[in-house]
Amino acid sequence: MSFFSSKTIPVALAAAAIYAAAGAAFAQGDYPSKPVRIVVPYPPGGAVDQVTRRVAQKLTEQTGQSFFVENKAGATGTIGAQQVAKAAPDGYTLMANDTTYSILPHVFSKLPFDHERDLMPVAAFNFAPMALVVGSESRFKALPDLVGYAKANPGKLNYGTGGAGTTPHFSTEALASAARIDVTHVPFKGAGEATLALLSGTIDFQIASTPGVMGQVKGGKVRLLGISGDKRLAALPEVPTFAEAGIKDYSVINFTGLWAPKGTPAPVMQRLQKEIAAAMASADVQKFSADLGAVPSVVSGDAFTKMLRDNTQLWSKVAAAAKVEKQ
Repeated sequence: MSFFSSKTIPVALAAAAIYAAAGAAFAQGDYPSKPVRIVVPYPPGGAVDQVTRRVAQKLTEQTGQSFFVENKAGATGTIGAQQVAKAAPDGYTLMANDTTYSILPHVFSKLPFDHERDLMPVAAFNFAPMALVVGSESRFKALPDLVGYAKANPGKLNYGTGGAGTTPHFSTEALASAARIDVTHVPFKGAGEATLALLSGTIDFQIASTPGVMGQVKGGKVRLLGISGDKRLAALPEVPTFAEAGIKDYSVINFTGLWAPKGTPAPVMQRLQKEIAAAMASADVQKFSADLGAVPSVVSGDAFTKMLRDNTQLWSKVAAAAKVEKQ
C-alpha cells in the first residue's frame, strides 16, 4: 500500500527561497513579541517531541523570542489538539504533530474539534522513514526471518506502539497487510514505554519513525531490520528498505509539522513558514535531521493542506483492512 513517497518531498533550500520572498511581501509587525508555546500532544521523548524541541530551539535563535514546548498527552493526541484549537488565533499557541493527525478521523467516531477546519496547517518540516526494530538479543537477524516466522505462526508475534490509532499502529498494520502476516498489537501510553517494552523483551518488535529509535540503534540496544522509503539511510547504509527485503508497495513516510488555531492571521502564518524554512535549511538542523535518519524538507500552506487530506483518505484503507473500531 503506497502512501507518501520521499520522491515527492521538496527540498528545504527551495522552500527557504520561496518563503524568504514571501516574507518580504508583508509587514512582519511585532510577531513574535512574546514567548510562543508549542503544544506536543504526546509524552516527552517520542519522535514528535524530539524534533519539535530542536526546531523550537532554532526558531528561538532566529527570532529572539522563546519558542517552548509543552507536553499535553492523552487520547491519541486529541487532548492537546483540542486545547490548541480553542486557543486565541494569534500565533502564540501552536500544535506540533505528525502523520497521526491524518489518522484521527479513522480512530474516533467524534472528535472534540473539527478535524478539517479548527486547526490550520502551517508547515510539515521533517520527513522520516518508518523503521522496524527488534531487541539486540532477538532471534530475528533480518526482516525476512521475522516475516517468515510470522507467516508460520499467525498471531504469535506482538508489536508495541504508543497507543491505538497512532502512526506506528497504522503503519504496522499497513506493513502486516503488505507482507500478508498476522501480528498482535500491544498498545502503551507512549512511544517511550513501547521502546522500554522492546528492550525488556515484553514485545517482539516495534515500528516507529527513525527519529524515535535511532538513539537506541546507535547505542546497540535494538537492531534495525528495515526502513520504509525508496533509499537506504546514509547513516546506516547496510540496512535494507522494506522493498529490498521483499515487502513491496509500502512507502509510509512520517512527517512532523506545526498547526495554528483557525483564524490565525496570514502574516503570522507566513512569518512562521519563513522561519521554519530557514531553520530546516540551516546546516545544524540539516545535520540533526540526517543523524535521525530523516529528510529536513518543508511542505507549507496549501500543499501541506492537500497532503493531509490525501493522507487522511489513504489511511482509511488501513483502518478498513485492520478492522479498526472507532472509539
